[in-house]
Amino acid sequence: MSVREQTLHSLYGNMVEWRRHLHRHPELSFLEYRTSAMIADLLEEWGLEVRRGVAGTGVVAKLTGGMPGRAIALRADIDALPIHDAKDCSYRSSVPGVMHACGHDGHTAQLLAVARYYSLHREETAGTRVFLFQPGEEVLPGGAIRMIEDGALDGVDAIYGVHLWSPLPYGMAATRPGPFMATPDEFEIQISGRGGHGGLPHESMDALVTGASLVVALQTIVSRNVNPLDSAVLSIGQFASGTANNVIAESCRLSGTVRSFNKEMRDVVRRRMEEMVRHTCEMYGCGYEFRYFEGYPTVVNDEREAQRVLRIIAEQLPETAAGPCERIMAGEDFSYYLERKPGCFFFVGAGNAEGTSAPHHHPAFDLDERAMLHAARLLIAIADDSAADKG
Repeated sequence: MSVREQTLHSLYGNMVEWRRHLHRHPELSFLEYRTSAMIADLLEEWGLEVRRGVAGTGVVAKLTGGMPGRAIALRADIDALPIHDAKDCSYRSSVPGVMHACGHDGHTAQLLAVARYYSLHREETAGTRVFLFQPGEEVLPGGAIRMIEDGALDGVDAIYGVHLWSPLPYGMAATRPGPFMATPDEFEIQISGRGGHGGLPHESMDALVTGASLVVALQTIVSRNVNPLDSAVLSIGQFASGTANNVIAESCRLSGTVRSFNKEMRDVVRRRMEEMVRHTCEMYGCGYEFRYFEGYPTVVNDEREAQRVLRIIAEQLPETAAGPCERIMAGEDFSYYLERKPGCFFFVGAGNAEGTSAPHHHPAFDLDERAMLHAARLLIAIADDSAADKG
């Protein structure tokens, strides 16, 4: 085992400790004050040039290596979700209704380990490493755009990010060139009817029935208006209506998400939604308000950088089939970085059939912590390879 590999393995215990501390003390988007302070304090202790308060609660750290090379940025997201932690373990969230249900605690811990690794091997490092600890990935429009506005990418030649991914088994890693993750739009529909007595429905305009009909109608957009060879998702996540079992509902609220990979598909779905909402509400005699919120762009990996990452995955994890994977309908504001700099976003498998394969954003979510070591190793290998690239 090389000296560098020994260093990385020696940091695994720290990764687990940092990750579990963050899991016990999660903070919501743009409220990551203690998380941010912990990150910045460690980075300063290791001698990095640290800038606090980027995008409000983000941290940017810079390390200049002892040899010439390019400036490579590596990013981790640091925010948690408004979900109650249902696990029974020593590192269960201590904050009611808030937990790291997507792996951002692991992302933060593994990038801290990468920063510590470079601080211990500064003289043998080519180029510059820029470490981005980003707030607010879980809420639109995301923290990435604010990090960029605060100069996080200034002087950077390429950027890479990794997501620990529980649907992918431990030991695997995956990415693809071009479109990789979808655009996550959101919508709200407020239906206004006329309430009344449950026994006298003819005197009312039933907002609940209108909403129920609309739920069914909206499901036909993808199945009947989208080319079967293309991809789109329309999911209704919330439906709220009614106050009592003998009262005709006066209002109904629906909300959900639309996922697509290009502007043309987004426009088709949005136009058909507007038409269906209008005609359905008119048919039942109800008023409506339709609000559509465009999310961050599609994650589009640079062709050359994605091939670099696939090659390094095959080198570092030779048991992994490192060919291009399928596209993913989840969204990520890492897309903003890729609009401005060449780079690649990839997944590292963190699922384990023995108990850590709950879906992301689930109350029982956890991850196989060994995946952090794979992710850190890949980030270092990718950064080193890219920093030495002569073009």
